[in-house]
Amino acid sequence: MSTPRPFPLTTYLPLALHLIPTLGIGYFIVIPQSCIAGVNELTIGFAAANVGFVLSYLAGLRLARKHGGAHA
Repeated sequence: MSTPRPFPLTTYLPLALHLIPTLGIGYFIVIPQSCIAGVNELTIGFAAANVGFVLSYLAGLRLARKHGGAHA
């Protein structure tokens, strides 16, 4: 069985276009100016939600590769 080819970098463009503004706005604008500033359960939860998004995106890529376009 052959090793699958890596995805082209453009495959990850939607992920980057989601994460960059989300993390930038969240950690550099909203959180520092709010009552939840600092490292606490709310900022850790925000980070965990973004990690969950990344894992979901990568799992979706993996499923798409496994099933191909036949199930689209």
